Amino acid sequence: MPELFGINHLTLSTTDLDRLVTYYTRLLGAALAFERAATASDPRIAVVDVGGDEHLMIVETSTASTSTASTGLDPLGRAGWGLRVGSYAHLCEVRERLVAAGSPVGEIETLPTQWTMTARDPDGRPVDVRAHRPRVA
Repeated sequence: MPELFGINHLTLSTTDLDRLVTYYTRLLGAALAFERAATASDPRIAVVDVGGDEHLMIVETSTASTSTASTGLDPLGRAGWGLRVGSYAHLCEVRERLVAAGSPVGEIETLPTQWTMTARDPDGRPVDVRAHRPRVA
């Protein structure tokens, strides 16, 4: 059986593609990799590079998503997915940008193996942003 190498992409839907791309690129530091205009048969999409070989595919829809993430019905009351940054200092920088932009974001919490905070994107979707803590022998 072939081995898996990780997540290739995660697809998010939104009624405002530009707003969501701006959030992920300007506030969280992702890079716009590709954008395609809507056609008669396909919606407008943008692919955002979030590091390594992982991407967010953002699809513009005419109606808001009714997924559990966007309605706040996450069974853990937190984000069901997350992004990773390289260090605690970088996590603090991202949090400062979010706060300065007036974007909802929680405090940074210390977990056994990482630091984490939960933010909400412009569609209200929760996203964890985490940095791994150095391993202690």
